[in-house]
Amino acid sequence: MWFWFSVIALICWSGSDLFSKIGCADKSDRYSHFKMVTAVGVVMGIHALYEIFVSGVPIDLPSLLKYLPVSALYILSMTIGYVGLRYIELSVSSPICNSSGALVALLCIITGDRLQVPQYVAVGLVCVGVIGLGFVEAKEDDELRTLRQEKANYKYSKSALAIILPLIYCVLDALGTFADSIVLETLDEDVANVAYELTFLACGFASFIFVKFIKKQKFFPKKEAPKYVGAIFETAGQFAYIYALADEAHVAMAAPIISAYCVASVVWGRIFLKEKLSIKHYITIAVAVVGIVILGLYDA
Repeated sequence: MWFWFSVIALICWSGSDLFSKIGCADKSDRYSHFKMVTAVGVVMGIHALYEIFVSGVPIDLPSLLKYLPVSALYILSMTIGYVGLRYIELSVSSPICNSSGALVALLCIITGDRLQVPQYVAVGLVCVGVIGLGFVEAKEDDELRTLRQEKANYKYSKSALAIILPLIYCVLDALGTFADSIVLETLDEDVANVAYELTFLACGFASFIFVKFIKKQKFFPKKEAPKYVGAIFETAGQFAYIYALADEAHVAMAAPIISAYCVASVVWGRIFLKEKLSIKHYITIAVAVVGIVILGLYDA
C-alpha cells in the first residue's frame, strides 16, 4: 500500500497547490490569504477533533505550547505562500517553495552534521535551479512574457514580490522543518500533528474575525469553495504522507515520489490554468526538481 499512499500524497498536495492558487489568485481581494487560512484552519480543526475523540490522541496545553514555535513557522510560511500566489504562476512558485529541503540540509551542515556526497550535489542543484529561475523571471522580456501568457487564466507583470514571497516561504518552512526535527525528539508525532492542527484552527478563527468583523469583508461561497477544496487536499495529503512513510521497508522509494509533487503542480498549472513557461523556465525547474527528489531519497 505504500506506493498508493505515496501517489495519493503527491496528487493531494499538488491538488492543494492548484486549488489554493485558484482561491488566492484574485488581486482585487486583499484578504484572500486570510480567508485561505480560515479554510485550512476549519478543515484541520475538524481532523484534529477526529484524532482526539475517535483515534484517542492525547493532547494538553503543555504539548500545544511546546510545539507552538514550530506551528507558528509553518503557518506563517503558508500564509506568505498564499499571498505570493497572486503575483506568480503556480508552475514557478511551487518548485521554489518546495526547495526548502535544501535549506534544511544547509542548516544541518552549519550545525555540524555531515551529509553524503549526493546530498551535497542535490543541495547545489536546488540552489542553482532556484537562483536560475529567479534570474530567468527577472530578465524575461516583457513582450515575450505577455505573448506566453496570452491564453493563461491569469496574467502577471514583472514583480520582485513574485520571487521574494516564495523565497520567504521557503526560508520559514525550512526553519520550521529544522525546529520540527528538534522538538519531535521529545514529543510524539501524533500529538505534534494534533497540536499543529489545533493551532491552525485558532489562526483560522482569528483570521475570520479579522476579515469579517474588523475589515467588514464578505465571504462569497463560490469564491471560497476552491479554498476549502485546497484545504481538504492539504489535510488528506498529510494523512497519506504519514501512512506512506510508515512502511519502513519502502521509505526510500516513497519519499522521492512524494517530494516530486511540485512536478504535478507544474502539470496542473499547464492543463487547468493554461500556464505556459519559456524553455529556460522549464530547464531551471527541472534542475531544482532533480535536486529535490535526491534530497527526498536521502531524507528517507
